[in-house]
Amino acid sequence: MTTGQMIKQLRKAAKMSQEELARKVGYTDRSSIAKIESDKAELTESKIKQISEVFGITPAELLGIGTPSVAAEFVTFPILGEVAAGYEHFAEYDDFGDIDIPASWLKGRPQSDYFILRISGDSMYPTYQDGDLVLVLRQSTMNYSGQIGVVVYDDNKATLKRIEYVMGEDWMRLVPINPNFPPQTIRDEKLEHCRVLGIAKMVIREVH
Repeated sequence: MTTGQMIKQLRKAAKMSQEELARKVGYTDRSSIAKIESDKAELTESKIKQISEVFGITPAELLGIGTPSVAAEFVTFPILGEVAAGYEHFAEYDDFGDIDIPASWLKGRPQSDYFILRISGDSMYPTYQDGDLVLVLRQSTMNYSGQIGVVVYDDNKATLKRIEYVMGEDWMRLVPINPNFPPQTIRDEKLEHCRVLGIAKMVIREVH
């Protein structure tokens, strides 16, 4: 397998477009990646290193020198305690063991951009169930109103909710999916004790 073919295979496994990969490694458009994948362009040492870092492998593995490591296929995350799919739950960040997940789930991002939490409660049922694990992309803001994210409020209470807001207004509404649970609105000075930890990207559920 050529280096270009290897890059194409890794990119597709990560469900990443040529445009996205080009952006991550500093090219102005997808044509540069297209040429590399078809072995019509030479790679500099710096680009080899950048592309390797995107996919979590070594430059030697990208160039086909030696056998790709298991770490190129799976990554290990600690399970960082529980986040309530309800209210009034104190945030817990103890290590609850760990889990291996496919590296492709990270969509080409570094592992440090994510964390995994365990769900406790039923307010987000049926999408998120008690005991589920959630892969969370670290972000301090939401991309849009209505997106599902992890929020710490009252300084030490954590919850997973659909987060609604209006830009420029001093409130945030935490909305459960389960209609048996009421929404909760955080206003004014209480927003100073509220922060977004990230957005939910994937549910990991063990089926018995």
